[in-house]
Amino acid sequence: MARVTNRRLTREQRGWCVYDWANSVFQTSVLTIFLSLHLTEVVTADARASGQACVTALRECEVSFLGARVQAGSVLGFLLAASTILQLLVLPITGAIADRARNKRALLGGFAFTGAAATCGLAQIHGTSWELGAALFALANLCYYASIVVYYAFLPEIAEPDQRDNVSAKGWAFGYLGGGLCLALNIVIIQAREPLGLSEADAIRVAFVVCGVWWAVFTVIPLRRLTEHRAPLGPERGGALLTAGFRQLGRTLAAARRFPITLAFLAAFLVFIDGINTVAETAGLYGSQELKLPIEVLTITILIVQFVAFGGGLAHGRLAARIGAKRTILVSLTVWVAVISAAYFVQAGERLQFYGLALGIGLVLGGTAAMSRSLYSQLVPVGQEAQYFALYTLGERGTSWLGPLVFSLVANATGSFRPAILSLITFLAVGFALVAAVPVRRGIRAAGNPEPDLV
Repeated sequence: MARVTNRRLTREQRGWCVYDWANSVFQTSVLTIFLSLHLTEVVTADARASGQACVTALRECEVSFLGARVQAGSVLGFLLAASTILQLLVLPITGAIADRARNKRALLGGFAFTGAAATCGLAQIHGTSWELGAALFALANLCYYASIVVYYAFLPEIAEPDQRDNVSAKGWAFGYLGGGLCLALNIVIIQAREPLGLSEADAIRVAFVVCGVWWAVFTVIPLRRLTEHRAPLGPERGGALLTAGFRQLGRTLAAARRFPITLAFLAAFLVFIDGINTVAETAGLYGSQELKLPIEVLTITILIVQFVAFGGGLAHGRLAARIGAKRTILVSLTVWVAVISAAYFVQAGERLQFYGLALGIGLVLGGTAAMSRSLYSQLVPVGQEAQYFALYTLGERGTSWLGPLVFSLVANATGSFRPAILSLITFLAVGFALVAAVPVRRGIRAAGNPEPDLV
């Protein structure tokens, strides 16, 4: 197949990329920075209200979480692990339903708007009240990943195999740009909190609402530009659609065994993405609790990550055009190991060192996932994209508890986040070895897809 030289996106492809712009605020502002900081502060306040000393969030500062007594500083990690349970009940059938729905856009919009509303509801986390906010976070997290299943399923429909690295990379890049701009807006609100008559906690609660509104408003653009390229596979609505979803899930799981290379790449992805996601989700906690950095430094750092990630995502697309997606992923994972190793040695209060980490993370944060999304799309059978991307997302969520759990267990046992962050290197190293062993070109042929020039 001739290599595509026109790298300009079509109107529909640009519309598809806008959903990355819309939903990235959930990962960037909500999960990476504001939820981790605000939730830990509120949970710690709840522990203090019960008469505990709370020397730190990890010492003499216990609360009840799902019937167990845990340190306040570990609640976020355990919440991330527990929230996957709800996802495991819903995501298995999301892809099968999407392949059978007459209008995938309606599914995308339903999940996105519900998730955005739940994100606005995170403003209920205040004072010593955090349980309702934790439940709303679980709902928002569920809707975020369910919408991602449907969103990813559009990629093979709107881009040819040799276009997907470029389209996927630009989607991730513009996602980080949008996430960065929304974070910048939230930083302005936090910095201007005193003239506005807001406390720091109140300003963060306003930021949750801003994120939810941003997610909802920009979702309208892809809903208007995306079209249905393929006819639904079966029944269209109601109980028949739900039943068909369960039946198709079973068939997909059975049929997937005929594509062992696809499953091998999926397994490799699940290992390394768990480590990457855990780093992103706990970076704010590491900076605030271990490095004793103020919220202003943390928000500026995440902002640096977002804008560097925009360039990093585009750079991954260009690198993949030269050496292929698989080699690009391996290069990216090598950089990840170096960055996490460096994070262990950052001294408390050292802002410049922390900013240096931000540069390293930004270079690879979006690109690794973008190339994985693109490469996986070439390993799935035609017409079953949503089902296989449901397995992709379900697998990611089904294993996503392991990284936060390891991080929290190590932190809980050692009383320090340094060994906890270092433990995540294992996920990257094992993932590297597994990706290197996958014969990707043979897997693309086995799935019946046209073979691109480079993989």
